[in-house]
Amino acid sequence: MSSTATTPARVAPVPPAEDSVAFADPPTLGRRQALTADEDPSPSLAARLRGVGARVLRASAAIVVFLAIWEVAPRVGLVDRVFLPPLSAVLESFWELLVSGELGKHVGTSLTRAGTGFAIAVLLAIPLGIAIGWWASVAQFLGPFLELFRNTAALALLPVFILVLGIGETSKITLVVYACFFPILLNTIAGVRTVDPLLVKSARSLGLPPVRLFQKVVLPAAVPTIFTGIRMAGTSSILVLIAAEMVGAKAGLGYLITYAQFNFQITNMYAGIIAISLVGVSINAVLVSLERHFSRWRTT
Repeated sequence: MSSTATTPARVAPVPPAEDSVAFADPPTLGRRQALTADEDPSPSLAARLRGVGARVLRASAAIVVFLAIWEVAPRVGLVDRVFLPPLSAVLESFWELLVSGELGKHVGTSLTRAGTGFAIAVLLAIPLGIAIGWWASVAQFLGPFLELFRNTAALALLPVFILVLGIGETSKITLVVYACFFPILLNTIAGVRTVDPLLVKSARSLGLPPVRLFQKVVLPAAVPTIFTGIRMAGTSSILVLIAAEMVGAKAGLGYLITYAQFNFQITNMYAGIIAISLVGVSINAVLVSLERHFSRWRTT
């Protein structure tokens, strides 16, 4: 009996295994697709310049309108140009005072007084605010005393400071310290008391000692609120000092304004007012930069 030979089935060769493992592309979940090689991820220089120009225009539109009204109103007779000169005349006097060095002398004197008082207030108010905000016993002891004085206006105490400390530099610096002290103190207390309790508990559970707890948890969390008080104090230091210099001083922006008023140098008076505004804006810009530096940990 003959048998038929069966041929074995041919098996397809198995491709060699690759070293890398292929994964499926993850879903985008609504995210933007990846840019191709020929797409530019950054906007062009012209687009960036247009964006910056638009932001500057929006921010300065109101100021430009105000300055234009100031220039036009005295010239068309809406106000008496004797008492409100055009802006161009004021800027001319501002330039003359700047070139002669007189404006720099008065600005330097006022900044020295305000800076000294401001620095003393910061050094006193922040540690005391931390103590009051952290320890209830300190708050109960000092609370009524501080509540009494924080409701007393700084300028109301100017005659007292002059009588006790004299009409020299000490009374003016002390007045600045008093005006700056309470905004910094109250905001420091609020910043310490509003620290997230979970952060404090977590730090304590990790075994952080009290000093490291303040350094790593409490102070960083309270910095934004503390700087709010510091910025308020920076503004108060200039305003209160100008008022004090108007009463009794031989140099400073307040003295410059009062002297120009008494001698009917109206353009010089307005030049001094503009100088005060520029100083205040500059101080606020410096404090905002410091706040951003010390609050770099914030994501928003």
